[in-house]
Amino acid sequence: MHDRHSPVAAANALTARWAQACAGGSVAMAGAGAWPLLAYLAAAATGPARTELLDAVGTDAATASQAARTVLSIMDGSPAIRSALGLWSRPDLPLRPTWTATLPSGMFGELTSDLAADQRRLDRWAHERTGGLIPTMPLQLTDDTLLVLAMALTVRTTWLRPFTEDIGGFDTGPWAEREIHVLSRSTRVLDRARIADTPAGPLTLLRVMGTGGIDVHLLLGEESMKPAHVLTAGIDVLAGRHPSTGVDVLGVGEPGPGLTVRLVRDHTPDDALNVTVPRFTVTSEHDLLDLPQVFGLATVTDVTHGHLPGVSPVPLAVTQARQNVVASFEATGFESAALTAVGAVGAGPAPRPPYRVRHVGLDYARPFGFLTVDRRSHLILTAGWIDEPETIKAEHLTADPAAPACT
Repeated sequence: MHDRHSPVAAANALTARWAQACAGGSVAMAGAGAWPLLAYLAAAATGPARTELLDAVGTDAATASQAARTVLSIMDGSPAIRSALGLWSRPDLPLRPTWTATLPSGMFGELTSDLAADQRRLDRWAHERTGGLIPTMPLQLTDDTLLVLAMALTVRTTWLRPFTEDIGGFDTGPWAEREIHVLSRSTRVLDRARIADTPAGPLTLLRVMGTGGIDVHLLLGEESMKPAHVLTAGIDVLAGRHPSTGVDVLGVGEPGPGLTVRLVRDHTPDDALNVTVPRFTVTSEHDLLDLPQVFGLATVTDVTHGHLPGVSPVPLAVTQARQNVVASFEATGFESAALTAVGAVGAGPAPRPPYRVRHVGLDYARPFGFLTVDRRSHLILTAGWIDEPETIKAEHLTADPAAPACT
């Protein structure tokens, strides 16, 4: 169980608040893939935006950047996890060295005036950093984009004990008698499955252990429990806020969701835990600005004022914050990838132009001539005169033999 004031607890709390907004349907989210970005922004924010961001990340301004580095170092410490941060900015946007010094090295790139080329470069970064699981950056560059801060997070693990895959169905429930990919496994370690009594109702948890120090916990609640309640209850159980009991000490019957305990005759003296679970792959696209109260992104999106003076002396506001996620649970292992990106533009009233200059207009609104000249030799290649502008139907006209020629 983590200290409730630790960066890990703070990042998990963000995931829990995000899960509370889950209304149903297949979905995947990665609070840990957004939390470091929000922490770095919180350290550079001011005013109400700073307060909201700090509330979202659950830390104070003095320690926000260090907390982000702590979470990133945890990710770097596992061979099953790969994380990467990227920062791209316009060359005319000065960045505060005191802020960039808190970021990992080697993550800086430049945004040019070529939007298409920049977008391709960011998409290529997303593809490379997620091993192809997420091929493009979640946000779209615009002419106003001055800065992009992104984080890629991938997890790949192989089960210590693989499942067997078959085409079949379940005996009960909404998937009964449907042809789906069913994964099954039998183990003698019964306490891999546990039941917890939570305020939302009883909850069954299965711990599936993988290589690289990765566990995947599968959560099953009563049919009446909402997805948000199941997810948040599971987070609380793993944090030790609700007690759980291993199925090895449960009595005969149906002690929890999905659980059946029976006494049977067998050829071996050991108890067995037999698990069946459908194979799944889920992809999700999230607009974090749809949940500003979860991510602390309400005030910082107000483009009439700058909110990130710690990033740059140029007033900045966030206009895009998105995350794409894919997660796949298969017979041999699990993999997931999340790509989170935040885009910032200039904010505040436009500054008064500092110079008085002359603007000259030139309109060719009557017949005019033209010359085509070779620049190096000054050779005039063609010459002509335009007596009438080309009209829409001009391409259908033929030359008038009676038209006068130049002499």
